[in-house]
Amino acid sequence: MTVQDSTHPIIKACNIEKKFSNIKALDGVSLEVFRGEVVALLGANGAGKTTLISHLLGQLTPDSGELSIAGHTPGSLAARQNIGVILQSAQMPGNLTVKEHIELYRRYYPAPLSLKEILSIVKLSDLQHRKFYTLSGGQKQRLFFALAICGQPKIVFLDEPTVGLDVEARRDFWQCIRQLKAEGTSILLTTHYLEEADALADRILLLNNGKIIKQGRSETIKSQLGGKRIRFKTAMADCHFKALSFVTQIQHRGDFTELFSSNAEETLKDLFTQQFKIRDLSVEQVSLEDALLSLSNNNPTTQEYAA
Repeated sequence: MTVQDSTHPIIKACNIEKKFSNIKALDGVSLEVFRGEVVALLGANGAGKTTLISHLLGQLTPDSGELSIAGHTPGSLAARQNIGVILQSAQMPGNLTVKEHIELYRRYYPAPLSLKEILSIVKLSDLQHRKFYTLSGGQKQRLFFALAICGQPKIVFLDEPTVGLDVEARRDFWQCIRQLKAEGTSILLTTHYLEEADALADRILLLNNGKIIKQGRSETIKSQLGGKRIRFKTAMADCHFKALSFVTQIQHRGDFTELFSSNAEETLKDLFTQQFKIRDLSVEQVSLEDALLSLSNNNPTTQEYAA
């Protein structure tokens, strides 16, 4: 598998609109995914992720706007030959071996990867003679990944690929994704594990209420909320903390007051200088979850309706 040109989008969506009854499931969505790029599509349940993926796979047609997959109309044979998919509901006959499943899928494509290369990418070489029903959850997911990449797709869609896996199996699957990216394949990932998006994605798209409300690198999104979170317990009102240096936001979680700061050292200096009555102080790096929750709370989601 060779690294491909990374200057042209493999997925292109322009101003996609979709309504179900009087509900706007997609409201002017535009995006590009480039070759050799991992993009995480994030959002709460009902944000529009499933509807958008269904359009990209050609299962739904937009009311307006333009879509293309490798220059082709989604759902067309030419588009399907350029994509691989792992969906949450995937299941396979239990009595076939890993090798038999892969060999069967290889026959569907004009120029598939070799069995040896597929097994190497998904780290199943030692298990190729095992029957499907004997595999662990993580091993089954790696087999689904193998089937998705049989035809040397330019783009792979991964819908919650590690849900239900233990930590070790999830890390193994991440390594498969990284190797595929290194070979030049684009990956569009939906996940509720924000640690997964943070670890894998070159860019993050946050979908909310049918709109992309934020996109960019994980570090950029986190830095816009504030570089660090200062947590403490206090009986004092928020007004005492709003004027502290570099505080970008104040929120509450349980008994704790949380200050988000773009310069925690200076904020702490102010905090101690003014001798505020606080206790149980801690300082943590802002997480992707913090940033996305902050963005989503300012843009309430509505229910998504499936076709």
